[in-house]
Amino acid sequence: MEKVIFLLLIPLLGIYANESELEKNCLKCHEQNQLPSKLIYKRYLLKYSTPTNIKNAMFNYIKNPDPKNSIMPPQFFLKFEIKKRLDLDDETLKRDIELFIKKYDIKKRLK
Repeated sequence: MEKVIFLLLIPLLGIYANESELEKNCLKCHEQNQLPSKLIYKRYLLKYSTPTNIKNAMFNYIKNPDPKNSIMPPQFFLKFEIKKRLDLDDETLKRDIELFIKKYDIKKRLK
């Protein structure tokens, strides 16, 4: 019985480990600056429309944070400084972006 419970807990721990990585790298900063992540996701959705394009745009911005690569208007950077580049490997970054999109995707609320 203990083996069954242990085997069921392993995937759950993996899910929470991934989510904490996402929170540590992205959402924590958004909350500190009072930037609603839902709003940011909606801006990406309006500009890029498909999940693949959104993932590519987010990946490119995080790898090279520059106002030219941002979806935010230039006035935004008068109030908030440009984010610092995250030193994450590509796989971790792609996984975090995927989790971010899954967390804030509007399609799941349309069903």
